Amino acid sequence: MIEMARVKEIFEGIRTEIGKVIIGQDETVNLMLAALLVKGHILLEGVPGTAKTLTVKTAAEIIGASFRRIQMTPDLMPSDVLGTNIFDARSGAFHVHKGPIFSDLVLVDEINRAPAKTQSAMLECMEERQVTIEGNCFELSPIFTVMATQNSLEYEGTYPLPEAQLDRFLFKIILDYPSEEAERGILNKFEAGFRSDSIKKVGLSHVADIEEIKQCREAISRVHTKEPVIAYITDIVRTTRSWSDFHIGAGVRASIGLLLASKAAALMDGREFVTPDDVKAMVYPVMRHRVIMKPEAEIEGISADDALTTVIGRVKVPR
Repeated sequence: MIEMARVKEIFEGIRTEIGKVIIGQDETVNLMLAALLVKGHILLEGVPGTAKTLTVKTAAEIIGASFRRIQMTPDLMPSDVLGTNIFDARSGAFHVHKGPIFSDLVLVDEINRAPAKTQSAMLECMEERQVTIEGNCFELSPIFTVMATQNSLEYEGTYPLPEAQLDRFLFKIILDYPSEEAERGILNKFEAGFRSDSIKKVGLSHVADIEEIKQCREAISRVHTKEPVIAYITDIVRTTRSWSDFHIGAGVRASIGLLLASKAAALMDGREFVTPDDVKAMVYPVMRHRVIMKPEAEIEGISADDALTTVIGRVKVPR
């Protein structure tokens, strides 16, 4: 059984190593590690060039995990992602050729460019952690995690994700341009010779392996949430269902996601208990994609995050 102090040490070490490559994406890194702890998936939305691919590749390198990137396009078929049966003329039999989804960490770039049929094929992978090819089921990696991106600036040639698929993502992270200080740090790193296609030259240390990450996942069961904090989570989620700015509030999967994400925050901090602050920190990434705004609220310029801020302010915090 892994010690809580060791869990904290592992995730502090991973953050430190990622910091050798990535500058100014602390929240994204924290949420990516939290998702890895609780078997969650992440949807990243933002402008191009914010080191999404590089962050995932770096994390994979640090824990010795396999990494694949899938570029979604309008003509991409499910078999291009999942795999297919291929006939071998020599043996006279069909053999399964596994697709790029069979990896530990998978970056699905511009997921909203894939047609509905291909997007639907991702649902089984993300929820059941298995792939069905010609009626045969294949288990995915024990630490299989999807990091999907979508560009919020372009809508031509895209297929908006249905609510059912959005709900499969534990977190939705909004990425913006780095701060002035962070951008200077990025330029200084490139001036010193760093290139994103050669991260092995940075000298990253292997902080943990996949087996230790699995042990950290098992430690989640030792993080306890007291009844007042559970009630706090419930109150926040249920309040969204009757809030005037929301056409549809968050569902039960949001409640479960908020609980698990809060446990992950506590565990990465080396604690065996969840605090209201853990819950508050996770409300936005867990719920912003699970609520649907009313058109009139959007016309007034109210975002999901704005409305969630008001909701949090109205719900009594346990002492």
